[in-house]
Amino acid sequence: MGESQGHSIPVIRTEPTASRPTIQSLLEFENPWRKMDWGQKEALIQRLEDFTVCRSDVQCIKILLVGQIGAGKSSFINSVNSAFQGRITSAALVDSSAACSSQSFTQRFRTHRVRTANRYLNFSFCDVMGLESEAGPQTKEIINAVFGHVKEGHKFNQENPVTLDSEYFEGNPDICDQVFCVVYIISANPVNLMNERLMEKLRIIRGTISDRGIPQVTVMTKVDETCPLVRDDLRKIYISRRIKHKMELCSNMLGVPMSCIFPVKNYHEEIDTDDNIDVLILKAVDQIVHLANDRLMDEAS
Repeated sequence: MGESQGHSIPVIRTEPTASRPTIQSLLEFENPWRKMDWGQKEALIQRLEDFTVCRSDVQCIKILLVGQIGAGKSSFINSVNSAFQGRITSAALVDSSAACSSQSFTQRFRTHRVRTANRYLNFSFCDVMGLESEAGPQTKEIINAVFGHVKEGHKFNQENPVTLDSEYFEGNPDICDQVFCVVYIISANPVNLMNERLMEKLRIIRGTISDRGIPQVTVMTKVDETCPLVRDDLRKIYISRRIKHKMELCSNMLGVPMSCIFPVKNYHEEIDTDDNIDVLILKAVDQIVHLANDRLMDEAS
């Protein structure tokens, strides 16, 4: 027999395909999108301890915290003090019960002076009742507090707001009674589910105080609860895609630029302070305090 005539098997050549995204690439960027020096805690503490108000007639500059119920306003105040004192503090009372998600634990207008272990610093945070979509303080009361018309200890009551003839209304506020930066405390968890009526309240406050040139900053809390990447390693906060997305949502809803939004983790279940938690908090406070001082300087000019 002659040599068989076999048929050669064709070789199928395929172009290389792009690799599919991994779970890790879906959660995080390759490089941090915001630079953060995690070793700057002591430098930040020193910078804020050395901070002096630009006017001699103002000993302590006031900063107002505004936010939804359960976002962590009081916890943020405690976390700031904890960072400076090197221990967990609780000067601003916090309710951790289930009821706190539907009713604000803070009922009165309170000013909390920030301090180290040895002395008070030259800035303070004013805490107000948490905003609700239906009840809670009226936007006019919050605006009055910014301009110094609400006295310490005023109890917020929708049915009985502070008026010109109220005991807690200050008709002629001194400059040291006024607020020179407003901080919106927003929880990262429900930032995209925030009630439209609540958002409208925040927009009214923002629009009114913007007309007076009051700087505004957003502190986004509970970042560890909204992103597993950050829960496992807080230092990954600025490579987290989810955290950046939440910040962008917040920026679009409130109109606060990304450069003025600071994601943080408040102290909640810890019994010791943590340098990474402190650095995020102190970095936000440093920006807030100096923006407030810039506004006060403009007021004096």
